Amino acid sequence: MSYADKVFIDMCNDILENGCSTEGEKVRPKWEDGSSAYTIKKFGVVNRYDLRSEFPILTLRRTALKSATDELLWIWQKKSNNIHDLSSHIWDEWADEDGSIGKAYGYQMGVKHKYKEGMMDQVDRVLYDLKNNPFSRRIMTNIYVHHDLHEMNLYPCAYSMTFNVTQRPGEDRLTLNTLLNQRSQDVLAANNWNVVQYAVLTHMFAQVCNMNVGEFVHVIADAHIYDRHVPIIRELIKREPYPAPVFHLNPDVTDFYAFTPDDVSVEDYRHGEQIKNIPIAV
Repeated sequence: MSYADKVFIDMCNDILENGCSTEGEKVRPKWEDGSSAYTIKKFGVVNRYDLRSEFPILTLRRTALKSATDELLWIWQKKSNNIHDLSSHIWDEWADEDGSIGKAYGYQMGVKHKYKEGMMDQVDRVLYDLKNNPFSRRIMTNIYVHHDLHEMNLYPCAYSMTFNVTQRPGEDRLTLNTLLNQRSQDVLAANNWNVVQYAVLTHMFAQVCNMNVGEFVHVIADAHIYDRHVPIIRELIKREPYPAPVFHLNPDVTDFYAFTPDDVSVEDYRHGEQIKNIPIAV
């Protein structure tokens, strides 16, 4: 069993057994038929992954590594808020007639501000500090910008990354650790997708900054399973898990802006049957 499978199974069991139901309460999300989308939820879920030990991709079902990486780069590298710059259709529901999702996600990553006598956006500031001030406790991003929320077609779910560098005894290279803050997460549709994305980002940033990868910590304020997802989750976590595959990142890339989804791959990725047509609450 991969460690990612164990974390996922334990989290789902905890939500199902000890979570709080929102049934009958006032909730925003709706199903396609217009009915309210209720959840079973847990507050303050914290999952830790040692990226040196293994890559945290589920084997209970397939997580599309290249598609997840494509969306990650859409936000962090292209700094785009337009679905025409994205290969998948996962954001189509929130795009306007021009393809824009408003002042959300990639838009916020690309906003420049004054730093070190120059103008930088959030991504470039992180990369600058990792290379020049690695032991700073101020290396972070935040895209939950209140004065722009009214112009976002969806409020950011995964909204803040904190980068923390440590020095392990006996090692010359520094170690890059990361922490993702997420206000809300649809566990079935998005949990491992986000875990994979930010594990990839940690690997990419570590490589271009000549560091080793360390821990990735995922903090979810509201981890929930939608009512129509409960039977799917129950079936999923009963499946036979497999060992974690081996992750590969193209070692020749030394510039974050040169990465493409083709630079990531997994070897010996055995997984269960994919779940198709998952209902998504909007």
